[in-house]
Amino acid sequence: MFRISQFQELIKPISRAGFNQMAARHKADKHSKGFGCWEQLIAMLYAQLSGATSLRQVEAGFNSQQTHHYHLGTRPIRRWALADANSKRPTGVFSDMAHALMTYVQRKVRRDAGELLYLLDWTSITLKGRHFDDWTRQQRTRNTQGVKLHLMVLKGEDTVPCEQSITMANVNDIDQALKLPLQPGARYVFDKGYCDYNWWARMDRTGAHFVTRFKRNAALRVEQRLDIGADAAGGVLADEIVGFRHRCPGGARRNGYTQPLRRITVARPDKTPLVLATNDLTSDTQAIAAHYRARWQIELYFKWIKQHLRVKQFLGRSHNAVCIQLLTALIAYLLLVLYRRRHARTDNLWTLLGQLRATLFQRPQLEALRHRRRREQQQAFERLQPQLL
Repeated sequence: MFRISQFQELIKPISRAGFNQMAARHKADKHSKGFGCWEQLIAMLYAQLSGATSLRQVEAGFNSQQTHHYHLGTRPIRRWALADANSKRPTGVFSDMAHALMTYVQRKVRRDAGELLYLLDWTSITLKGRHFDDWTRQQRTRNTQGVKLHLMVLKGEDTVPCEQSITMANVNDIDQALKLPLQPGARYVFDKGYCDYNWWARMDRTGAHFVTRFKRNAALRVEQRLDIGADAAGGVLADEIVGFRHRCPGGARRNGYTQPLRRITVARPDKTPLVLATNDLTSDTQAIAAHYRARWQIELYFKWIKQHLRVKQFLGRSHNAVCIQLLTALIAYLLLVLYRRRHARTDNLWTLLGQLRATLFQRPQLEALRHRRRREQQQAFERLQPQLL
């Protein structure tokens, strides 16, 4: 009887029919010449999960497991075909697949999470050198040449990305934040790089809470000073209700935030105190400070994918190839999270990924069946031993 491999078990959440519909919607399989989007997805996922750093390694490693290709719905790959697909195929197919998995995982996490705490940030992917400079040099910034990966993640037992976008380095952070859907009752945490008072006002009207930081030049007036509880004394220096002084900051801009805000000053050892801004006027100061402290989880997420997945060494040097590889890294991460939850694994994702890399094409059920048969044969042999004597 056929038993599926670890690789097949991992990609179970991906519907082949649904993926084919996405490819048809984007007309991505046009002129595919036998190497369609599904084969490309499987090859790129193999590159992420196996840790391959070049097209030659992907070709050699994947083609060495030809007995598994039929059940994966693919065939042996050629590196020139994969390189050509990465440079020309629409990235929308992989973006839609990542979004579908994000929605699926988010539903599962939201059932377990009490409060919806969304963390928003971005990370830079440096791209310099031959062929990269052709399309990154003109849109670089003082600190970054390459692309930005913008993410909104849902904090829970697993840090799960919910929304993503990939832009050039000179795109402003707030431009991407303005496109995000807002949910009533949710709480959004972000740094002061996303300072846009009109966006804050939109969140407040939606019924969502936010926790961020004031900029130094924010023109505020203190309307009320709140008492600091004894349990927060020493950690919280001030708790105030504030409002904006100016409705028209200048340059034909208009500040649409008219509601009161809360300014909480949190002490930090040997550092400048943090000045937090929130539209939550009732929660405990320590809880709000803890929400902002949770923003570090998205930094750890960026660190994890850069260390353990292939988002720093690229199989292609075009903008299209870079985007596809970043999207497949997100897809691989989401598949790992689903695999871990489906099998009730208690080890961390890095341990799980290490085990899968070593056993990607093994068939655990078949190995267990063989082990059970060997034990039964051994026990039968031991029962016969006294009769022989």
